[in-house]
Amino acid sequence: MDANGYSDPYVKTYLKPDVDKKSKHKTAVKKKTLNPEFNEEFCYEIKHGDLAKKTLEVTVWDYDIGKSNDFIGGVVLGINAKGERLKHWFDCLKNKDKRIERWHTLTNELPGAVLSD
Repeated sequence: MDANGYSDPYVKTYLKPDVDKKSKHKTAVKKKTLNPEFNEEFCYEIKHGDLAKKTLEVTVWDYDIGKSNDFIGGVVLGINAKGERLKHWFDCLKNKDKRIERWHTLTNELPGAVLSD
C-alpha cells in the first residue's frame, strides 16, 4: 500500500507464449482501495486445441504516478500450474463453452517462475 494507507490497483493478463506481444489486457485502475473488485471481462481469440499449450498469467499492480508501479501479486493458470490452479485449467479445457470461475490466492512471485499454492 501507499503512504496514504491505500493502493491504486489494476490487473494485467497475458496468454503466453505470446510471440506477437498482443495478448496483454489491462483493467482500469481502482483508486484508493485495498479491496478492489474488477468486474471486467477479456476474450482471447484462440483455437481450443491451442489452449492446452498456453499459460494465462494474471498479475495485480499498484499504480504509482511518477515512479514504477509496484507488483502486488499474481497467479498463473496452465499445464505447469499446481493444485487448484491446475485443476481450474483442466476444467476450462474440458468445458469448452462454459464459464468456469474460481478464487485463487495471489502469490508474491512475479510470473516466469513456477508459482506455488
